[in-house]
Amino acid sequence: MNHQGGKQWGQLKASQKKALDEINDGYFTGGKYEDVEDLGDKLITYRDQFMEFDEDNSGDIDMMELKRMMEKLGQAKTHLELKKMIAEVDTNDSGTIHYHEFLDMMLGKRSTILKIILMFEAMNKEKEGPKGLPPKRDLSSLP
Repeated sequence: MNHQGGKQWGQLKASQKKALDEINDGYFTGGKYEDVEDLGDKLITYRDQFMEFDEDNSGDIDMMELKRMMEKLGQAKTHLELKKMIAEVDTNDSGTIHYHEFLDMMLGKRSTILKIILMFEAMNKEKEGPKGLPPKRDLSSLP
């Protein structure tokens, strides 16, 4: 696989995005998760998260990709913990997390370790401080 970037890498990412969007459409129209608030926005967020973690664009997250993902999130785990996290989500015993399994985990009612960590990180990202320059102050406005 060519990890150097460029046009070929962009095309690969675009084709992966298109494939995941087709799966999202099935979830959106399937009716299984119709009670989930902002389902469309959540599916887009989960697609972007999955694409970020699926580094080799294989369509699933293997143990090494999960390890790097946890390290990026500041939650380094041992191989035994990673295997347990994958086993909680992996419904077809492939040893990897496919996009369907990822969506079922994130949209489902059951709490897994991976889901809790990802939701915690998403909440932390939302609490960013104000952007831009601070307001100008002069000496008379100081206490």
